[in-house]
Formats: sequence, structure tokens, C-alpha cells
Amino acid sequence: MSAMAAAASVTARFAGVCSVSGRCDAPAGGAASRAARGAARMGARYGKPSRTNGGIGANLRLRNDDRASPSTVVAAVMESGSPSTSTYQRRPEDVVASNGREVEQFALEACVARQKSGILVPPPRVPQAMLDAAYERCDEVTGEYAKTFYLGTKLMTPEKQRAIWAIYVWCRRTDELVDGPNASHITPEALDQWENRLEAIFEGRPADIIDAALCDTLSRFPVDIQPFRDMVDGMRMDLVKPRYRTFDELYEYCYRVAGTVGLMSMPIMGCDENFKGDLTKVYKAALSLGLANQLTNILRDVGEDVQTRNRIYIPLDELAEFGIEEGEIVRGGLYSPITGKVDDRWKAFMKFQITRAREVFAEAEAGVNCLHADARWPVWSALDVYRNILDAIEENDYDNFSQRAYVPKMKKLMMLPTAYMKAQNADTM
Repeated sequence: MSAMAAAASVTARFAGVCSVSGRCDAPAGGAASRAARGAARMGARYGKPSRTNGGIGANLRLRNDDRASPSTVVAAVMESGSPSTSTYQRRPEDVVASNGREVEQFALEACVARQKSGILVPPPRVPQAMLDAAYERCDEVTGEYAKTFYLGTKLMTPEKQRAIWAIYVWCRRTDELVDGPNASHITPEALDQWENRLEAIFEGRPADIIDAALCDTLSRFPVDIQPFRDMVDGMRMDLVKPRYRTFDELYEYCYRVAGTVGLMSMPIMGCDENFKGDLTKVYKAALSLGLANQLTNILRDVGEDVQTRNRIYIPLDELAEFGIEEGEIVRGGLYSPITGKVDDRWKAFMKFQITRAREVFAEAEAGVNCLHADARWPVWSALDVYRNILDAIEENDYDNFSQRAYVPKMKKLMMLPTAYMKAQNADTM
């Protein structure tokens, strides 16, 4: 094929820039296929749809009639290897039954090894102009949906900005599968298809132009696939687990949906040029930042989560310790819209939760100055601003049922000089 013909073929395949969700047309047939197609059509569409690039070989499956031991389940959930190996089609129940801390440790070790090896993904065969348009769309989506996070990215170098935007948009699209407008139609099989599509990205075979932006990022930075797989598992948990009995259970969920973002982002940030310490230490701090951010999200969104999704993420056993029943949250009995008052039990409970979140933010701080000089200010800025959401919850008198805590833009900007000063001294050990 001539160079012009090849370029025309690529252009036809990736014509147009898709939305947050893009589109992934699966072979017709069955409710699962319809759900997968519906999930992939979320949001406004840009240009023509493109098809996925097929499967990745014989998939391992833990069938409904299998009787796996807990250790077998853990090994299955942590299935790894090179991007060319089979993905594991996991039932949501198996993900819930696995040991999340072991899964986290497995991913941590895989990411450290990948960064040390410097192994990259094959670049996508897409014209640069189309990649530029895809990154612009990622920029727009990140700015629209993640304003605090986006502020931090605007302080990065252009190459790191684009990489973080591409990762964020993949995470956003993944989250929309279970929280977006088509969430009621999503099945475990649809998530299996999404994970197969992920595997194809790591093989250099993106399904659409937004996937191509992530593929291009992976060809420039040594990012491992495991945290991406684990995030899909977080979506599997959302399909079947609307309540969390203990903080240990919640921790596992937080790792899968937020700690994973820290692992994905770490290779983009990089370490200081003179860093000679243990890379694992820096990755653990990244995990802590992801956990702290997610705990903050959960505390901010208590009312919204229970009212719109029937989900309560705060640990039920801790509620009980403060004399609060699950039904009181469901019924909205802890806040009076007539008096505008919040129950004193809830205030005490929230003070406890906020204290723990701040402790996790402090753990995250330990790794920030180990990062490369051009990443420290952005990360400090994002950390400080996000942590300030906890202050906003306090200022709202712990009312997270009728109010949504946020940090005003001017206040965010006023925090930047302090973050800049924190970023000046490198931690090389």
C-alpha cells in the first residue's frame, strides 16, 4: 500500500473527534452487546463512529458454576503479564471477594517495574493533526469536568499536560459506564468489552481517536496497564456493591477508582533528576493522594450519592459508632430543610471522617517533592486545593445533604504562591 493510501485508510478509520465517551460498535446480538453499544455512545458524538479492533485471543473466564477458593480469586483478579496476554473476564462478585490490598500491592510493584524498565507501548498509526485534535478534546473535557484537577495540569509542561488529560478522559469514560446516562443498561459483559478495548490500546490498536490519544501517551511514558484494569474492576464493584460495612472495604474501592489514578500518573510526573531514593516510596505517596482525594469526594457527595444512585460509601460500622442508622441517611433525616440544622451526631461523625482524610493528605505530602521539578508545583497546587474542600464542608456546618462544598476560583488562585514555595526544595532520597 502506498503512503498516501495508508494515510487515507487511517483518516477514514479515525474520522472526527469523538466525545468523552466516544463510540465502540460491537457485533450485534444480545442484551450485553446492546448495553455495550449504549455505554459507548454516551454524550454528544463527534464525527463518524469507529469499530473496536476485536478480541485479544482466548479469554480466561471464571464461570458462574466455578467454586474458586479465595486465593484463586485473588490470583485471578491480579492477572497480569504483557499487554499481549489474555485479559481476565471477571464477575463483579469475584472482584468484591478479592483482597483489595493485595491487588493494590501487585499493581504498585508492576508500575514500579515498568517505570524502571522504560518499556513503552507502540505508537498509534494516526496522523499528527488528528492526535492534536484529540488532545484538544481531552483538554476541553478535563477543564469541564475536573476544575480543581485541571488547574494543576495547567501548571505542567505541554507534553505532561496532554498526557494527564488523555489519562483523565479515559478514566472519565470508564466512570460514565456505571454513572453516566446509560448506566442502567450496563452489564458485566459490557465492562468485559471495555477492558478488551483497553488491552487493544496497550497493543497500539486504539478503537477511536480519543483512545489514540491515550495510546500516544503510553508510547511516550512507561505507564503500566494494571491500574487501568483495576479501575475497570472498581466499576464492576459499583454494579453490585452499593454499601460498605467497614473502612477496609471502602479502602479497596477507593484504591480501584482513585488510587489507580496516582499509579497511572506517576510515570508522567517523573522523579527529580537527582532522586536516588526508593521509587516505591513515591508511588505509595501517589496512592495516598488518590485515596485522600476519593475520601474527600465521598464526604462532599454524601447526599448526591444516596439520592441519585442509592449508594452510601461511608462505612456503616462507623456510622453505628456515632449512633447513626443507614436509614437516616436514605431518608435525609440528619438535615432539616425547615430549620437548616444538621444533626449533632452527623457533625461529630463528619469531624472524625475529615480528620482521617487530612491524615491521608499528610501521607501524600511525603512524596511530592521527590517528583521532577516541573511536576512539583502542579501536584502541590492540586493537593492543597482539593484538601481545602474539607474546609468548605466545615464552613457549610457539615451539611453535605443540601449543599455541595467547593473552593471558589479566586481562593484557588490565591493558594498557588504557597504551593509554589513548597515545591522549590527537591527531596532526592
